[in-house]
Amino acid sequence: MKRLLPLGLLAALALASCDGQKNRLEPLPDENGLFSLSDVAKILSDLPLQNGHLAEVHDAVSASSGNGYDEEYLLTDLFHAPGAGVGDNGTSTKAAGYATPLRELFADYFSRKYGTKAGAADVERYINALSESDMQIYWPYSEDWDGRSFPIVTFDPGLGAESNYGYEVRIDASGAHVVDSVLVTEQVAMQRPVWVINRNDDAAFTPWELFEDTSTKAGDGKTATGEKEYIFSICNFKMLRHYDTWFGGASEFFIKTGAVDGFKATKDDDLKNYSPSMTDFMVVVRRNQLGKKIPFNAILLTNFTDQMEKIAFMVIEDDGGTTTNWKCSAVVKYNSKQYGFELEIPYKDKDDVVWRGQLTRNYFQELFDKGGGTLSSRLGDVEITFALE
Repeated sequence: MKRLLPLGLLAALALASCDGQKNRLEPLPDENGLFSLSDVAKILSDLPLQNGHLAEVHDAVSASSGNGYDEEYLLTDLFHAPGAGVGDNGTSTKAAGYATPLRELFADYFSRKYGTKAGAADVERYINALSESDMQIYWPYSEDWDGRSFPIVTFDPGLGAESNYGYEVRIDASGAHVVDSVLVTEQVAMQRPVWVINRNDDAAFTPWELFEDTSTKAGDGKTATGEKEYIFSICNFKMLRHYDTWFGGASEFFIKTGAVDGFKATKDDDLKNYSPSMTDFMVVVRRNQLGKKIPFNAILLTNFTDQMEKIAFMVIEDDGGTTTNWKCSAVVKYNSKQYGFELEIPYKDKDDVVWRGQLTRNYFQELFDKGGGTLSSRLGDVEITFALE
């Protein structure tokens, strides 16, 4: 759905286009629109940033992080909902508190590139190109910001690069806005604020933090056959290595489970009452969370019974591409016979497959014998703590 800019902002664009400036902006086009990532980084560094603008970006990336996403500020939110984070659904409780939102600096910047009213339509076109793009300001290690330091502005150069040039923004002793060219690495970003212009790849998904609480009690814990039912969940997740360059931001993992939840058959006719189901959710692991346990309670199965022999389980790190499927089976057992329910679990052909296989009942036998508990395992380059309760 196309989003319209606020009427007041468009009016300001039209009026400001008459300031006598004759220089016309000619941004380099790319496959995604009028602007490249480097264009936006240069423009942002040229804006007369003040502390209030830094606070606006920090509010937004903090909100995104709190919602389970990376430390990111979508340009669409910058123009339509100043200070809103990904997951805020385009609303911000702090927008009214910004005396001069960043979007007004962008509007003034573009307006000064035109000398006649005829240029107003082009100004609107440039603003819309940014606000409708997938670009964003990514601020790694934003939680360490001291509330005062101005940023270095850079962009994702792609091709797996770990360093790039950037624009160091500062205010000199006379109060003038100064920009210097510097080399930027992740080590620099750990020591001082760095804004990276890159492209968003997670806003279309819902992380586990934003799912409603679906915690379910398993009744009295017994099935009709006297077997105990368990809630099967993940309570900890640890990433052991980064899957993307630091310019690209966090690693987005998708955890997928295929099983016949609640299976408890006593005869062949019962089979027709069951079909496999799939659980699929996203976990975002930020750069500063490498090697740290991330606690959460993500329910995979609400009724894990003694008759469920094998559960299909897959962890991928999102890299996009064309949809394909992992053909696998969920295996159940009753009356000493095993039956496999076929299913296809989707993923993208460019995704990193961290781990895929079947979790067997024997794998959890110790927990079954104890009547529940937790079990940690290394699966590829992640460690996961499962829980049965």
